[in-house]
Amino acid sequence: MLPIQSKKMMLPLAVCLMSLALSPVITHAEGMETGSTAARQAADQKAALARKAADRQKATEEKQKAAQAQAQAQETQKVVEEAPKEVELPK
Repeated sequence: MLPIQSKKMMLPLAVCLMSLALSPVITHAEGMETGSTAARQAADQKAALARKAADRQKATEEKQKAAQAQAQAQETQKVVEEAPKEVELPK
């Protein structure tokens, strides 16, 4: 009679032990993100950093172009100011 009772108790005992053994893993996994979600978020963050770097580069180039245009305008102004005011025309 003992072997029959032990077999009947083995299944519920095994289920209980398995659930106890896996419960910390399950509770720990709830707070964790899945690999695909984490990878997507990392890719989004990388893309945002790339956009930010591109925006900085574009702003720097625009500042350089504006500085060059201003320098050229000042140079043109100097040339105009240095030009003789009265020009003698041949008769």
